[in-house]
Amino acid sequence: MSTDRSDRGALARRNRRVVTGVFVGVAAMVGLAYASVPLYDLFCRVTGFAGTTQVATAAPDRVLDRTITVRFDASRDGNLPWKFEPLQREVKVRLGEEALVFYRATNLSKRPIVGTATYNVTPDLAGPWFNKIQCFCFTEQLLKPGESVEMPVTFFVDPDMAKDHKYDKVTTITLSYTFFEARTDRAKELLEQARMPSGDGPGDKRKGG
Repeated sequence: MSTDRSDRGALARRNRRVVTGVFVGVAAMVGLAYASVPLYDLFCRVTGFAGTTQVATAAPDRVLDRTITVRFDASRDGNLPWKFEPLQREVKVRLGEEALVFYRATNLSKRPIVGTATYNVTPDLAGPWFNKIQCFCFTEQLLKPGESVEMPVTFFVDPDMAKDHKYDKVTTITLSYTFFEARTDRAKELLEQARMPSGDGPGDKRKGG
C-alpha cells in the first residue's frame, strides 16, 4: 500500500514539473515574440547573418591590391508601380577602397507613392565585410506621378577580409535592393504634403498678375 502511495506521489510531482515547464515555455515564447524583431536585427548586423551588411562612417585608411567584383541587383514588390534599376551593373573595387554607385527609381503611376527599400548581399558570408557609408535603404522616398530620382550608395569591402583564408574564394559580391510601398506614419505625412496645393497661399509671390 505504501508503495502505491509513493508511486502516486512521484507521478504527481512529475505532473507538476510538466505543468510548470509548459507555463515557463509559454512565457518564454511570448517574450521572444516581442523581442524577436530587434534581437534578430541586432544579431544580423553583428554577425552579417542572412547577408546583412555593416554600417560605417568612413572608409579605412588602407587599400589592398586584391579586387572584388560588386554586382548590383534591383527588384520591387509586384504591387508597386515603379521602375527600379541600378545605373551600374557591376564595379570592381579593391579591398578598403570607397566606391559610389547609383540606383534610379521612377513612379510609373498617376498617383504619388512613398516607397522604402530593404537590402542584402550574397553570398551571405560576405555580409560582415561589406560596409555601407551612405544608403537609401529603410528611408521613405516620395515620388510623384512620372517622377524619377537617382539614389546614391557609398560602400567599401573591409580589407580585414583578406586575413581569413576561408574568404579567399569570395571574388564577387551582389548587393540587392527591393522596394515596397511604405505605409508608415512618415509615409502618410509625405503623401499629405504631396497632395497639398502649391502656390495657392495668399503670400505667394510666384503668381503672375
